[in-house]
Amino acid sequence: MTEHKSLKKITKSLQEAGVRFVRIVWCDNANIIRGKAVHLEMLPHYFEHGVGISAGEQGVPVMYDAIAPESGLKPVGEIRLVPDWDSLIPLPYAPGHVRVMGNMILAGQPWPLCPRNFLARMIAAAKGEGLEIQAAFENEFYLLRQTSEGIIPTDSTVFAATQAIDINHGVIDAITDTLISQGIPVEQYYPESGPGQHEISIRYTDALSAANWQIAFRETVRAIAYRHHLTASFLPKIFSDAASSGCHIHLSLWRDGKNLLPDNQGVCGLSQIGRAFIAGILYHLPALMSITTPSPNSYRRIQPHTWSGAFRCWGLDNREAAVRVPSDPGLGGSTHFELKTVDASANPYLALGAIIAAGLDGVQRGLEPGTPVDEDPGYLPVTQRTADRIDPLPANLGEALIQLQYNDVLLNALNPQLAQAFLAVRQTEWQAMKDWDLAAEVKLLLERY
Repeated sequence: MTEHKSLKKITKSLQEAGVRFVRIVWCDNANIIRGKAVHLEMLPHYFEHGVGISAGEQGVPVMYDAIAPESGLKPVGEIRLVPDWDSLIPLPYAPGHVRVMGNMILAGQPWPLCPRNFLARMIAAAKGEGLEIQAAFENEFYLLRQTSEGIIPTDSTVFAATQAIDINHGVIDAITDTLISQGIPVEQYYPESGPGQHEISIRYTDALSAANWQIAFRETVRAIAYRHHLTASFLPKIFSDAASSGCHIHLSLWRDGKNLLPDNQGVCGLSQIGRAFIAGILYHLPALMSITTPSPNSYRRIQPHTWSGAFRCWGLDNREAAVRVPSDPGLGGSTHFELKTVDASANPYLALGAIIAAGLDGVQRGLEPGTPVDEDPGYLPVTQRTADRIDPLPANLGEALIQLQYNDVLLNALNPQLAQAFLAVRQTEWQAMKDWDLAAEVKLLLERY
């Protein structure tokens, strides 16, 4: 064990910082962020081998703490949640507590059902192709007040209204300060289209850190909102008559410190390898959605003419396309692209790992994404959409899960055990909630996500 990771050094620094508890955190197949906290005095007993959790935890759906049928898991058996000490961060919103991400280990080896290990495997697969993945999660969320008459937004303004910035500046400043203090660089903030809806964008980083930051982002926003007597929710659709919340994932491909995407002679300013990666994502998107938009509530968001990526297509600065390539004037081509068909009900390790798996398949097969779309695909005649292979995406989680069941590339990437457990969890959620109205979904999910 290297000196900077040693028990003695870490314990000493935590003691000097007045730490009481070390939270070892994981994110399950239902995208619930969970954790066990070890008191600092007991840390020597857990430092190397972590804490025990039931193997059945990866078979638990969002509705209740019980194992989903057909998950391949049972209430017998235990795995170790071992801290990744490189991810150790003090929690400014919880003095005396620190957070460290946990890896799921069984018999000294990565457990096949560990979401972080899945992403690590996909990062390694990309490196095998000579690619380094940089990514960022771009979250939208609502700030709400709980009243005797129900939940109400903190304001009733419109997109980018400065009035909303003034109304919410206290809580937003506290959120951004707390993110920055955890080493998460904040780039931009603005009020979003919905009343009480906001977007805070953070800087891109390597893929594993990006997923770690997404966990930290959700935890921080919710905790700071609570301190301001507010509820923060990333649920995709809360109000039937107001904007939905997405979580776009921005990606770029690198090699030896060089961004491989820009090509001012390429279509949409992208290199061939960039277009092939996008083509792989689009090819697998109907199945991929079961991982990137995995809640029944997600599909209330994915509608035409709502900038949510409801059609399988791509385009330059086209916010109705599933994949948008932002223009980068003066930079010799486009430096990144974003997948819009994502929301924060997705486990970030699974979502990003699956996107990488799909993109790599496009690279390995030399796929092309087709002609970029330069208008709202929802207004194109059906005959033209059919001719140009601009497909409407799955209308509900049930349809997306069927697509995943027949997608060997994604199933093999996940591995049989993780795929079985994930499908069982999401099938259980779909069967439980497929006939619910929006109010029932919001009642259950508002504070889960």
